[in-house]
Amino acid sequence: MNPLDIASHGPVVPVIVIDRVEDALPLAEALLAGGVKVLEVTLRTPAGLPAIETIARHLPEAVVGVGTVLNGDDARRASEAGARFAVSPGYTPEVGAACKALHLPLLPGVATSSEVMAALADGFSFLKLFPAEAAGGMPLLKAWASPFGAVSFCPTGGITQATAPHYLALPNVRCVGGSWLTPADAVRAGDWARITELARATQALRTGG
Repeated sequence: MNPLDIASHGPVVPVIVIDRVEDALPLAEALLAGGVKVLEVTLRTPAGLPAIETIARHLPEAVVGVGTVLNGDDARRASEAGARFAVSPGYTPEVGAACKALHLPLLPGVATSSEVMAALADGFSFLKLFPAEAAGGMPLLKAWASPFGAVSFCPTGGITQATAPHYLALPNVRCVGGSWLTPADAVRAGDWARITELARATQALRTGG
């Protein structure tokens, strides 16, 4: 899978934090029912890795990936669990090399021009701006459009359903990452219908018709 394939499935990649492994499958099914196929399950909790394994095994139609990859070992364990892509909050050559060795498409995080240049030098041109709002948001992406014309972005961090369309209207933005699709209270309550509705609403955020 080419990293840009991540963006081809829809305008929003849900950033998912799983506290209970038993929530993984119904949560993924709810997102799929709403038309959201690409799922980024973070390693922020101990349940992250077994959740990836559960979704990969039982829902092959989902494109499940791993988020919060901090080192090569994270990438290796997630790949073994069935992750089909990786997302990192920042970029290091170690993470880049590990994902290449695993044939695991990587969406590396950047927040500065130097990090963009480092990722570009290692062959990565589809990057995650993180934390998007705190790092400079839309003004930063507009400023980067000229010097980094070959780079496209998936801004993540602080983006909401209300601000997502403005990001998606930028020519160098392919998709956005958001945690609003999986509110913690809805997951705790097992309100999968609400999550399906939130997922369905993202389809209207797509720009260009």
